[in-house]
Amino acid sequence: MKKQIWTVAAGLMAFLVLGLFWYLNTPQAPVEESIPLPQGEYVEPGELLHLTEVLSNDALQGRAIGTPGNEAARGFLRKRFETLRLKKIGDSYEHPFTVLPEAGDEDAKPVQGTNLIGVIEGKTPGEGKMLAITAHFDHLGIIDGEIYNGADDNASGSAALIAVATWFTHHQPEHDILFALFDGEEEGALGARNLVRSGEVDMERVALALNFDMVSRSDVNELYVSGTYHYPGLVPFVEELSAKAPVNLLMGHDRPEQGDDDWTMLSDQAAFFEASIPFLYFGVEDYPDYHKPTDDYDKIPVEFFVHSADTLVMAAIAADQQLDALNLDSSPPPGANE
Repeated sequence: MKKQIWTVAAGLMAFLVLGLFWYLNTPQAPVEESIPLPQGEYVEPGELLHLTEVLSNDALQGRAIGTPGNEAARGFLRKRFETLRLKKIGDSYEHPFTVLPEAGDEDAKPVQGTNLIGVIEGKTPGEGKMLAITAHFDHLGIIDGEIYNGADDNASGSAALIAVATWFTHHQPEHDILFALFDGEEEGALGARNLVRSGEVDMERVALALNFDMVSRSDVNELYVSGTYHYPGLVPFVEELSAKAPVNLLMGHDRPEQGDDDWTMLSDQAAFFEASIPFLYFGVEDYPDYHKPTDDYDKIPVEFFVHSADTLVMAAIAADQQLDALNLDSSPPPGANE
């Protein structure tokens, strides 16, 4: 059904956003009392689902870069960084960047995007290798009068990143872990490319990036991990993880001959790949609601999402523990991963 978008005064929009902010940050009755949830070994299902639902609410109007809804979503996520006491880089979690209009578009104005960046320090802060955990929080906004809420794409990845950060807040990692929530992914991984190129973070320390984008929807219990074609030394790592994961974790979608099914350059990991930083990208295959206004929270299969998020925490734990020993060589030999 087509969603009707009503024209509201700025005050009413502010009221809705403030109401959502209250909802997000007020303790809720346990979801288990009304809807039985699967048990998460590493994540708290109620928190994971609650944040995903809020980020994909109609009131945020699709979270497009440069919009009030995007700013509101960023505020909710910034509050999570603050609550978890992630270390700031500089004096703020927020790192703005400017998107210039395309050449020849005289009517367009520059748009400001803003990344959220924080760090959980390891046992030797500021030294050695660093692990990066990333996801994007923006989506498509309103198109032809319809809200594109992007519940799976990528409220789910943003909520999963917060779940990983929550785990490491209570279990100090071996290495420093950079947590980055990117803006402008839907416009071409703009936030990720800004981070990699800006010098705000010492990217030479980043040994591996784990990117979460669309991690909540699969009717066949499958989550894909891409990147092992480019970094075949990571195959044993993924195989070990897959053997323990509560979902079917499959390698693929990273070969050049796959065309549009090669995901290497289709999300924020592209910025790391361009900078020769090894990556693993976690995501589900496309489904009929992909990039449509029907990508809503109520379409998410709860059991899969909780198990998927558990898998992502497991991946982050294993990557942190093995970071110094992982084989991160690139340039796959002929026949790699066949």
